Amino acid sequence: MSAEEPPLREPDLPRTAKVRPQALRTGWTTGTCAAAAAKAAATALLTGAVQTDVEIALPSGRRVGFPVERCDVEPGRRAEAVVVKDAGDDPDVTHGAHLTATLRWRDSAGLELEGGTGVGTVTKPGLGLALGGPAINDTPRRMIEYSVGEVIDLLERGVTAVISVPQGEKMARKTTNARLGILGGISILGTTGVVRPFSTASWRASVMQAVSVLAAQGGTTLVLCTGARTEHAARALRPDLPEVAFVEVGDFTGAALRVAVDKGLTGVVFVGMAGKLTKLAAGVLMTHYTRSRIDTDLLAGLSREAGLLAAAVEEVAGANSARHAYEIWQREGLLATAGELLCGRVADVLARFTDHRLRVDVSLVDFTGHDLIASSRRWAA
Repeated sequence: MSAEEPPLREPDLPRTAKVRPQALRTGWTTGTCAAAAAKAAATALLTGAVQTDVEIALPSGRRVGFPVERCDVEPGRRAEAVVVKDAGDDPDVTHGAHLTATLRWRDSAGLELEGGTGVGTVTKPGLGLALGGPAINDTPRRMIEYSVGEVIDLLERGVTAVISVPQGEKMARKTTNARLGILGGISILGTTGVVRPFSTASWRASVMQAVSVLAAQGGTTLVLCTGARTEHAARALRPDLPEVAFVEVGDFTGAALRVAVDKGLTGVVFVGMAGKLTKLAAGVLMTHYTRSRIDTDLLAGLSREAGLLAAAVEEVAGANSARHAYEIWQREGLLATAGELLCGRVADVLARFTDHRLRVDVSLVDFTGHDLIASSRRWAA
């Protein structure tokens, strides 16, 4: 359930009028829900009264309210509260998660924060969190402490707060947590407290975090893949590299390269299919389909350079997709030649983007992700 005000009712319109689609609902991060549960538990611990709702402050200062799904109290000893995460219209694997906070008094002042069942444990460096500690990021930690501090004077009294997420370990299997060294559950995340539906920001942040983890473990070569199929191909091609080196970059090639340079990496391998590579070859490093189109003139030029006859070049120029051009190259028996030219063009673009501070390899795979079609370096050592 969202704590935002309900949307205004649309006025009655004639049957022929077009109604603007409703905006997608925002939701709440796991960090926000954990903070809300912690404050509800703190209130119950202090007062001995079961809580049914709670209000907390977001990092922006905005205050939002949440229903409390469950609240149990052992007066004077412990209290536990549950807030159910509503991710809005975002396809979040933690939507519906029961963020649970269990609070107990402790002898010394301040807040001691622990991770319980379903909250991952940090086992690798590069996340900005203590090894062996709970995967609860900095902003949620501050939100939890602030929310509890609104109820209990932490300068005078102390509490231990255990954040847990039933089924969190199962949810984590659908994330890249294990690869980043977060084992046994989900991460408690959030920077603003609010989940923006279908936001690219979270994916971009996860890509940057993955590159940082690789660097922290001493890795020097990053492998960027555009999706699951290209990652499968990349792993087969580079079995010498550790799992953490492979990052599903999506549309955030530029962001990944910037972090790779900042962290001192020396090499990057990009594995993709024809569509993404064509966009990169044109210098478009944010390759989402709504923000960029296939440059068929570029493909036609590569076709001419590869030796296609004029009629086939003209056909490529009128192709309706990069896959269409790929199929023409294949039909003409020049797929590998044109593919190598495409990979070389992409490698040049990526090298120039990083001021030639990274050694760049680029490979084109088929649309199943099983076969290597061409490479800028033929995967030379």
